[in-house]
Amino acid sequence: MAQKLWEKNVQVDREVEAFTVGRDREMDIYLAKYDVLGSMAHITMLESIGLLARDELTQLLAELKKIYKLADEGKFMIEDGVEDVHSEVELLLTRSLGDTGKKIHSGRSRNDQVLLDLKLYTRSQIREVTDAVSELTATLLSQSERYKDVLLPGYTHLQIAMPSSFGLWFGAYAESLVDDLQLLQAAYKVTNRNPLGSAAGYGSSFPLDRQLTTDLLGFDSMDYNVVYAQMGRGKMERTVSFALAGIAATLSKLAYDACMFNSQNFGFIKLPDQFTTGSSIMPHKKNPDVFELTRAKCNKIQGLPQQITLISNNLPSGYFRDLQIIKEIFLPSFDELKNCIRMANYMLSEVRVNEHILDDLKYAPIFSVEEVNRRVLSGVPFRDAYKQVGLEIEAGNFVPDKAIHHTHEGSIGNLCNDAIAALLQQVVTGFTFEKAVDAERKLLAE
Repeated sequence: MAQKLWEKNVQVDREVEAFTVGRDREMDIYLAKYDVLGSMAHITMLESIGLLARDELTQLLAELKKIYKLADEGKFMIEDGVEDVHSEVELLLTRSLGDTGKKIHSGRSRNDQVLLDLKLYTRSQIREVTDAVSELTATLLSQSERYKDVLLPGYTHLQIAMPSSFGLWFGAYAESLVDDLQLLQAAYKVTNRNPLGSAAGYGSSFPLDRQLTTDLLGFDSMDYNVVYAQMGRGKMERTVSFALAGIAATLSKLAYDACMFNSQNFGFIKLPDQFTTGSSIMPHKKNPDVFELTRAKCNKIQGLPQQITLISNNLPSGYFRDLQIIKEIFLPSFDELKNCIRMANYMLSEVRVNEHILDDLKYAPIFSVEEVNRRVLSGVPFRDAYKQVGLEIEAGNFVPDKAIHHTHEGSIGNLCNDAIAALLQQVVTGFTFEKAVDAERKLLAE
């Protein structure tokens, strides 16, 4: 059985070990690639300050690249008896290189090591989420332009209210996602700071070059204060989870609309039959299960900030094992959200729109405000025009004029989709993902 990194002469009780390790080994598979990248940067720095010989660095980097390849291909495994990803990487290096493999931990703790892994993983996942949201936003804007002249009723209090359009409906969710990316960008900036060198939260007596590892890994800066670097665990995850929850909230609302609009009572949209599921007893059923599951999954993600807060909110400074549990709810959330975004994009790119919704006479009252405004423009005081039209509706004499002439920014006749697309591009560019990607590529190439 492999010895743990911290183990001396006394072995921990098996039940205690099982309880304390929990699902950590399973969660650490998410972090394997990033643990290797962090180790590559760390040992490059150790060589620069004289704690590793040049030939040792060369050997270690070559072996670490092999381990990275295993992790990148999904073949990395944490063996039975090995506590975590850090222990497995060090074990593999020691098997290949003997005592040289035991030197990679100088000047760091598993505390700053896992902090680093979490940050590298999270910034990579933020980039993937941003790409997925950008694709969905582009689809929504495309559909907004395609159906910009197709009207549908707008609602307040679930009562028919005023004319809307599919141009507005699709475009509204596009702009909402752009705002969600603004918050995600702020979370990225909090994430993209280097904790390596903070060790167990109190630094090291070795003359570590923290700026070098910051540059090698493409961080915007380091977490300067070593105590704060350790305090950032839990805080970073909570901050990012609020941004993920914002995206999830937009998707959940969109999914609710899609389910409602797809029902026979509304009949505003129709999903292709192959995008729906059936019933074991009712042969006519075509259920929008994808949107229902999207709604549920996204509502679950919206609870993530509260879960993380409840785990970490009453901890003083310093490291505590409580923080381990955050990985179990945080790391898988990215894949769940990305799957929801991907499926929403797939469904909305193929949805069919009812182009004759307002032919139904029950929607005639939504044109009442248009009539009031027409009378105001002809010189009737607003309050008088309002009363006249209201009385006509009550008497059953109201005849709607369905010609819509909205021209102001963001209205039916002036969607501002170009401005929303430009804002999307501005926000995405503001992430500066290229810096991190280039740094990681160089590290693996050297």
